[in-house]
Amino acid sequence: MSSDSTTSTATVGTAPLRVHWVRPLITAGVVVVVLGAVVAVASALTPPDGAAVWSPFLGAALAVVVLRLAGPALERVATRLDPRPTSPYAALAAAGARTGAESLEAALAGLAQVLADGTRARRASIWLALDHGLVPAEADPARPEVLVPDLAALLARPEVDHAVPVRNGDALRAVLVLEKPGQAVTPADRRLVRDVAAGAGLLVRAARLNARLTARVQRADDLGRELSESRRRLTRARDAERRRLVTELAHVTTDRLEALRAALDEAATALDADDPDGAGPALTRALEGLEDLIDRFRVIVRGVYPTVLTAQGPVGALEEMAADLPRATTVVGRLQERLAWEVESGLYYVAAAALTHLAGVEGEGPVEALVTHEGGQLAVQVGAVVDGGTGTVDALRAAVSEDADRLAALGGRLHVERDHGRVRMVASVPDDLEPVVESSPEERG
Repeated sequence: MSSDSTTSTATVGTAPLRVHWVRPLITAGVVVVVLGAVVAVASALTPPDGAAVWSPFLGAALAVVVLRLAGPALERVATRLDPRPTSPYAALAAAGARTGAESLEAALAGLAQVLADGTRARRASIWLALDHGLVPAEADPARPEVLVPDLAALLARPEVDHAVPVRNGDALRAVLVLEKPGQAVTPADRRLVRDVAAGAGLLVRAARLNARLTARVQRADDLGRELSESRRRLTRARDAERRRLVTELAHVTTDRLEALRAALDEAATALDADDPDGAGPALTRALEGLEDLIDRFRVIVRGVYPTVLTAQGPVGALEEMAADLPRATTVVGRLQERLAWEVESGLYYVAAAALTHLAGVEGEGPVEALVTHEGGQLAVQVGAVVDGGTGTVDALRAAVSEDADRLAALGGRLHVERDHGRVRMVASVPDDLEPVVESSPEERG
């Protein structure tokens, strides 16, 4: 196995089986038939002694004429039985014709066949260099069945006897490969493959760009499906949040408004009866109920759009929220820099849901939250010792499920686990939302 240096995909050409005695046998047969016929006719028409002298010369002359006149027909017959080996120069000329006269797929297939014919290789193939490695030209660029990471790995394949890389400057574009098991790769073979590689740069570049375009189209389709799924998840999360707000508003307002209305009616009745002293306690209850209702509305508003989250980030917002929880709660962590609103709010809401749930469950010790930012991930761990069995894990998972959809739409991850009586939720989200389509090194210049 050997390698020369010159230009990547894999289209295959295979050398035909050759029987090299067909042409000489046809030529000899024509000469024998014509010569025998002339001698026989001459012997029958003239004295034998004279015919023996001049008939062979006449037969040879007629054989030459017959071979000249019937040459094309005889050549077609011989070609069917005995394809002529392609000379290096003829192969190079055929390669040049292939690069400009046919479709891309046919040109690549023809180029591989020219290499197989010109070098008498059992098989010739073309491999294209894509972003993720070397793939055969006939393979699907988006999901190739065969993928070789680099040129060294391709050269290490046992069937590869000779390979010539096609380069554009320092960038690898393609590799022309010969397979000649049991045969030597001659200097003429090396020169032919090298010359074909040098002249096929434009064709290979077009093939490579076509393969890259196919892969990009497939990637765009995949991203389109991911985007549609993300939109569906966000829609479900938005609907769930709307239902949660309606439920919480109804829970907050129904009983409190009824109590406030009853207190006001009692005060109005006392005032209508000229009993100011009787109206005083009712008005006091109404004022307390109104203050409680306002406080509850403030809690709801902070949950929908916490101003502390905008001003101080997720750690400050979680600390403010923890102060109102019924169970002791500690929040630890600090961000080195502020991140995008989508990233911070996505992590905050799922952490807030976990804190709210665990703070309402009986258990020893405080609820603990740890916020970290490292390795390109903004993460939070929320845990507490809780009373109960494995159902507490399912309950926590259900409590954060709506916010988990929002987190997943941002490319985040979440899991809930239980370890020796302690329930813990771990959630993370990328600190930098990736672009939909990344540019290639070539497109970046």
